[in-house]
Amino acid sequence: SCRSAPGDASFPSDDAWGALHASISGHLVTAVPSGQFCKDRGGCTDKEWTRVVFRANVPGVNSQFVLVRLIHQKFACVIRPGTASKKNVPLYAVLATSANDVGIAFAKTYNPRLAVKASGHDYLGRSTARDSLLILTHLLQNVSFYEDYKIGILSQGSAVTVGSGVLLNKLYQDAQADGKIVVGGTAGTVVAAGGYIQGGGHSAISPLLCLALDNVLQFKVVTGNAEVIIADETQHSDLFWALRGGGAGSWGVIISATFRTFPTFDGTVSSILNATFGNIMGLHAKHIFDMDDLRPAQYFYAYRNATSEYQLNLGMATFFPNFSADAATSAMLNVIVANEGTIGSQSVQEMNFNDAVTSTDDGVESNLFMGSRLFPEAVYRDSPNATYTKLFEAGSIAVLGHLVAGGKVTENYAYIDSAVHPKWRSAKTHMVLVAWPADSIDLSFVPFLKTAFQMVQLPIMEEVIGSDAGSYSNEADSTEPNFQTTELP
Repeated sequence: SCRSAPGDASFPSDDAWGALHASISGHLVTAVPSGQFCKDRGGCTDKEWTRVVFRANVPGVNSQFVLVRLIHQKFACVIRPGTASKKNVPLYAVLATSANDVGIAFAKTYNPRLAVKASGHDYLGRSTARDSLLILTHLLQNVSFYEDYKIGILSQGSAVTVGSGVLLNKLYQDAQADGKIVVGGTAGTVVAAGGYIQGGGHSAISPLLCLALDNVLQFKVVTGNAEVIIADETQHSDLFWALRGGGAGSWGVIISATFRTFPTFDGTVSSILNATFGNIMGLHAKHIFDMDDLRPAQYFYAYRNATSEYQLNLGMATFFPNFSADAATSAMLNVIVANEGTIGSQSVQEMNFNDAVTSTDDGVESNLFMGSRLFPEAVYRDSPNATYTKLFEAGSIAVLGHLVAGGKVTENYAYIDSAVHPKWRSAKTHMVLVAWPADSIDLSFVPFLKTAFQMVQLPIMEEVIGSDAGSYSNEADSTEPNFQTTELP
């Protein structure tokens, strides 16, 4: 049935909202737009306005500007608007501090629209909703390490239980202090026990240690029936299956999750900017298997050269686990030099890998439209030259590649049964196409940008990868028409 909305006879009265406020120790607050929030506090600096750590603490505010654009075809409030629309944010937010005050029983009774926000690091706008009751888990900050975590009588090895408000930038450093590392993303404001794990969770150490979902051991979750349960392989196993890749915010409110940990290790990050050589993307695709034995991950960015619409540049950040700086430099240069290429700049840093994957904050200063697909290993083996070329011929500005599959991600297919899309197990890369319109864009052009991926770019991709390649649900097209099969198994 439809959710209860303001004006409906079934919508909670002021007295009902007051009773909820009292029942959860005063942890219910009114949500306001980000512009209004800044106005009420006497202003926000430019730095605060564009940083996720700041926005994570503002109830109802998404970390990405994309939400308001996609729904209302206009850009989000500027920093000093004074006229932000209250309709675009939740009505109230529960500042949850335990499983007992998330407000699910209230939601079950009155049926308002419900949203869950851990940090708000979400490209698809799922961590806020108009006229909703928002459950903010940002205050759930517990972190506990175990040398021998047990489920029943079975030992699971070393692990960490982490609340669904803990940012990765904290978790990585806490783990390092304990001599451990956890499989997680490279964006510091992602929450490991939030939407990240529910989408599957790719990582700079996925080729070595698999996706994050393959390393989660247990969840504590509040279900839609307002029950607090533990889900793992031995109890509520169906929910445990669904929470690992079955879609963010779909199955309950995660209070905490327990992840397998590994001994920390050193490695090298190689960053190359403005590499140019021949058929740049064809050669990159052709040589993408060259370093498989090293189990690196790579984030690569192909974009049009500013001085020539016919020339492409390539930037690469490659994460080499258990590899020295000299060896990493040699591995990267071999391909480029062999193909008579040049490098604009290169930096190589050898460090502890917890530090390598830690960023203190993330920016949201650019407008963004995106769509994505998983590119199969077979495509790179059979037709590398065609892998990206047609996308640029069709006018794509940039292609963002994530070499975070293969290796252990593929090997675990025989051992791990979860709700993540099975195409992850045969993929080599997760490819994202983006558009970054300026604030000054003619708003009549926005509807085209919203549909460009589906109408223009995707048909070209499908000529190469087929129509059933799948997509990573946390970094997908928000207008995906067949998300049930494209993003889910």
